[in-house]
Amino acid sequence: MTSTVPVNPAEKTRKMRNRAALIETIGGYMAAHALGLAAELKIADLIHDGVRTSADLAKATGTHEPSLRRMLRLLASVGITTEPEPGEFGLTEVGAQLRSDSPDSLYAFTRMFCHESHFSAWQGLAHSVRTGQSAWDHVFGKNIYAYLADLPELSELFNVAMSQESRISAGQIAAAYDFADVRNVVDIGGGDGTLLSAILGANSHLTGVVFDSPSGVAQASDVLTEAGLADRATVVAGDFFESVPTGGDLYIIKSVFQDWDDGPAKAILRTCRAYLPADATLLIVGSVLPETAASGEPIMFYTDLNMLVNSGGRERTESHFRGLLAETGFAVESVSLKSAGPLSMIEATPV
Repeated sequence: MTSTVPVNPAEKTRKMRNRAALIETIGGYMAAHALGLAAELKIADLIHDGVRTSADLAKATGTHEPSLRRMLRLLASVGITTEPEPGEFGLTEVGAQLRSDSPDSLYAFTRMFCHESHFSAWQGLAHSVRTGQSAWDHVFGKNIYAYLADLPELSELFNVAMSQESRISAGQIAAAYDFADVRNVVDIGGGDGTLLSAILGANSHLTGVVFDSPSGVAQASDVLTEAGLADRATVVAGDFFESVPTGGDLYIIKSVFQDWDDGPAKAILRTCRAYLPADATLLIVGSVLPETAASGEPIMFYTDLNMLVNSGGRERTESHFRGLLAETGFAVESVSLKSAGPLSMIEATPV
């Protein structure tokens, strides 16, 4: 007679839960593909703030109704859509961010990061992990910015995506930092002026400069004019590896260093050190990784690896930032972790 070991129900449940967690993580790319297609088809715009049948949505999008329904059910299972009745679909609060007309829209952001080019670059992850080099460059034979320059529509989508991502954080930064003793802000790598607009809009005593590459600042004048700030803001095109504008007392660099590995990052800091007035402050805004990783906050780690894949860049820990700043002639005055939503702020001064 053979004996069997009794199965502990709690142990069985734990193992099944762990199995499901791993399979859900494996399936993340499937959800991302479905999400990207839903954005491309403007499903959220069609649903808007109501409920639509899959038959209606298939007719409006020119898709195969049974297959579209299956995709929308997958998205319901991950919290993007709802299915209150069989074959009827609405949006969750998370899914409503896919509406292109929403003030909190991440429509362009979703389309950009679920675009086939990004999926193709991530297929080269092994190259990045083995070499420390950009998979994008390896897959496409050119860096991401050269690639986008050849595709104007995708480049415009990228610019809008970056603006959508920074819109909320811009307000958080404007509210979190004390600008009382500041007179002139220089936003280095400031893109279309979204951050500078938020800062000047919240602080009527300030003037400012948005500084970026010619393509980076292409829309900045329009953004600042639309915000009624053209008389207090200047747009300057240039290369922060060569120079930055003089005359500011606060220089902000937001979400720039993540694009670069340490060599280029130190080159940018040395340029800043050469051009900043002696009494100016450098404010670095961005993600600061914890010294050890743990489950529960994956977004900054997604971004870290995405920077490696797409540009050879990286996110950094506080100690890493302190080392870079010390090497390039700056002293850290303060570190405010997650003081602007998920973003942190590091104040440094020239030494």
